[in-house]
Amino acid sequence: MTSGTLSRNRKAAVAGVALSDCGRVDGATPYALHAQAARRALADSGLDRSVIDGFASAGLGTLAPVEVAEYLGLRPTWVDSTSVGGSTWEVMAAHAADAIAAGHANAVLLVYGSTARADIKARRRTSSLSFGARGPLQFEVPYGHTLIAKYAMAARRHMHQYGTTLEQLAQIAVQARANAAANPDAMYRDPITVDDVLSGPMIADPFTKLHCCIRSDGGCAVLLVAEDYVPDLAKPPVWILGSGTAASHTTMSEWDDFTVSPAAVSGRLAFERAGVRPSEIDLAELYDAFTYMTLVTLEDLGFCAKGEGGAFVEKGRLLRDGELPVNTDGGGLAACHPGMRGLFLLVEAVRQLRGEAGPDRQVRKSDGHLPQLAVASGTGGWFCSSGTVVLGRG
Repeated sequence: MTSGTLSRNRKAAVAGVALSDCGRVDGATPYALHAQAARRALADSGLDRSVIDGFASAGLGTLAPVEVAEYLGLRPTWVDSTSVGGSTWEVMAAHAADAIAAGHANAVLLVYGSTARADIKARRRTSSLSFGARGPLQFEVPYGHTLIAKYAMAARRHMHQYGTTLEQLAQIAVQARANAAANPDAMYRDPITVDDVLSGPMIADPFTKLHCCIRSDGGCAVLLVAEDYVPDLAKPPVWILGSGTAASHTTMSEWDDFTVSPAAVSGRLAFERAGVRPSEIDLAELYDAFTYMTLVTLEDLGFCAKGEGGAFVEKGRLLRDGELPVNTDGGGLAACHPGMRGLFLLVEAVRQLRGEAGPDRQVRKSDGHLPQLAVASGTGGWFCSSGTVVLGRG
């Protein structure tokens, strides 16, 4: 096959997914984690590396993704270096699916790797308190707003406006940890309670430590291919049914409503383009740098009404065997969070749809069958951007 010579409007399928070593990885570089994840995803697909003509990466190198492609020995004819924080990978998946549909690429590899935890432990870098002081941010930086402080302010607004409680937010962390308990790749698997969350050290009011994502090392990769390749795949395909992207703000004063995230737009577009309703979704993988992100994204994707997220997350609804399994690997609150985690959401969604999660944590429908539909929704910055992808089993 050669790019640009095939029929248009081809469907895009996920052919392979994989994680690199994750958690505490002290002996590898970010480049090595990229390579490890890429090799594993390619092996998972059953395809030869020669099929890859598209490449997407962000967060590493001066000329990302050119440097990473060179390290991997790839010479792509379609590239994407979109960088919008945690939503980067859902946005890239949308771009890749469009490129495949248009015949501009046949097989696109998305890959990420980071040693964020190891770098801090080895004092190769320090923790980031600010994204910088240029452009619009110059008007906020003098007031000391950190990224977590912006999320905390938004959470407080939701609590004030809708009566959401700290106990309800804590339930999200508790259920994420419960989901991680059966995941051998999760960094933290011991159970926690609501009291454990509430009594932890304060990081940014109202967030205590367990309201916040962990810091880990790790990487992952996803290979998307045109439908023409499906007969050659090692495993059944998972299809990209629809996607949506949205940008909201970077300056907090330009955010119209602290209780509404850009997922309200990206989710609506993704569901409309997929031709499905939120009520049909079997599981959701949502970006969860903080507990409030999960709650407001559930509302904005339409799983519950605005202001009802607090009540919705109670009573174990987010557990693997709950009403709406969410972050079935444990999410960024328990499994891993090496930085821009959005690609991990796609990996977990695909594994669940394939039925590969293992007997202790595989999601099943009430009739015992495997899930048919999943949604992955990433958030970037401080609710600055969103990418939502609806996936379906073949």
